[in-house]
Amino acid sequence: MFRHLFTALAEEMGASLRRTAFSPNIKERRDYSCALFCPAGHPVAQGDHMPVHLGAMPMSVSAALEALGPLRDGDVAVLNDPFEGGSHLPDITLVAPIVARPEEELIGYVAARAHHSDIGGMSPGSMPLSREIYQEGLRIPPVLLCSGGSRVTEVWRLILANVRTPTERAGDLDAQLGALHTGIRRLREIAKRVGIPRLRLAQQRLLDYSDTLLREGIRRIPDGSWSAEDALEGDGFTEGPIHIQAALTVRDDEVRIDFDGSSAQVEGGLNAVAAVTVSACRYVVRCVVEDLLETSLPAGGGAMGALTVDLPRKAVVNAEPPAAVAAGNVETSQRITDVLLRAFAKALPDRIPALSQGTMNNTAIGGMDARSGAPFTYYETVGGGMGAGPRGPGLSGVHTHMSNTLNTPIEALEHAYPLRVLHYSIRRGSGGSGAQAGGDGLRRDIQLLGAAQVTLWTERRESGPSGLAGGSDGAPGENVLIEGSTARRLPGKTTFQAGPGVVLSLRTPGGGGWGEPS
Repeated sequence: MFRHLFTALAEEMGASLRRTAFSPNIKERRDYSCALFCPAGHPVAQGDHMPVHLGAMPMSVSAALEALGPLRDGDVAVLNDPFEGGSHLPDITLVAPIVARPEEELIGYVAARAHHSDIGGMSPGSMPLSREIYQEGLRIPPVLLCSGGSRVTEVWRLILANVRTPTERAGDLDAQLGALHTGIRRLREIAKRVGIPRLRLAQQRLLDYSDTLLREGIRRIPDGSWSAEDALEGDGFTEGPIHIQAALTVRDDEVRIDFDGSSAQVEGGLNAVAAVTVSACRYVVRCVVEDLLETSLPAGGGAMGALTVDLPRKAVVNAEPPAAVAAGNVETSQRITDVLLRAFAKALPDRIPALSQGTMNNTAIGGMDARSGAPFTYYETVGGGMGAGPRGPGLSGVHTHMSNTLNTPIEALEHAYPLRVLHYSIRRGSGGSGAQAGGDGLRRDIQLLGAAQVTLWTERRESGPSGLAGGSDGAPGENVLIEGSTARRLPGKTTFQAGPGVVLSLRTPGGGGWGEPS
């Protein structure tokens, strides 16, 4: 009963955020996540939102409490610093305590993280090809956005003064505050109905139950050690490969993942901070365990005490300041997921699927909107092919693994931005063949109606996602720029200025096939 009560609370927070947000990135694509935490800061429940957000969010809560001390009723902490619990700068996290009334006892925390389509920096959309984090936008350590129920005006003004679209940012921040209020109100109602002692007991038992299920699932994995590696295709400044290597060790009811051997942190923004890498590890382990148990873990996932992650210092999977990290959250997290699935496939060959598209196909476009005379910033991740598995073919044109968003509807995109979608379709035949076929990618052609700057962070442009168990690889993606009758291929990572009439054609990878084709 409490499991569903807490999960419904987190889902309602997300619904409130989605309905009241200003930007299409949040209200249409649903690039946000909400969660409930116990008084000790452990995740009790999460909405069905973004894995890369949710796995890293406990570190945001811990960072806020460590920096600001106990939060009072009416306080709201704000942060986005990747080196203090954040993921990358566009992801702004708000954290608030829940104090029962009239008892004035702390009964939990709520957090809401949303990807803002601009947070300043050297290019519109705040996903630049940068060499250091200072070029990527406004970096916010844990500070109070609200104190005692009142907005801290100086912090609010500071944030809005550093972004290209302050009205949209203010609307999205207000929507996040509204989501927090929704969660606070609902948990207070539950506490009033069942009493604080029973509420706290239910939170702890749910955490214990999650960890019990996790350990039981791990016991069903054969003991042993397996390793795997994969590579990223360059950071926008230097050519790849940028290696990610992981050694997976299972002993009884514990899993250890060691990333020793991975490349050192790189010049460009593909570096992932520890929170992102740990988030990917939690996601993959949870997927494997749920498949083995044939049941889902409670939405909070528990403290995951059975999982240990070893990270080398100053590595592409554990970046340190002042490393550029804009794409580590979106691209490197996907490759970490691919590496871990490859390792688990050696232990569980009949359960693990082939690789999915392995990229979020990040597209940022910004400039001046001639219709309003104001700046605009468009950001989107685009779906592709899902890897096939032993139980069926992969889905086509969807977001996979660390991304759980939607594609922006054409009508919403064209209404909000000076852009026109000329082509939107499935890339038929781009999925790998096999006993089960990989899902197909997408093709999306966007025409600029005015001058703008375009930035792309994409992967799997040189080679497609691997098939498994005899299935063939999915087709790699392509980025094509069309000017009149001329078309030319673009690199996977690039930024450039373009004039009106230019068309950006994004063609996303297909998923790998599974099994020998009949």
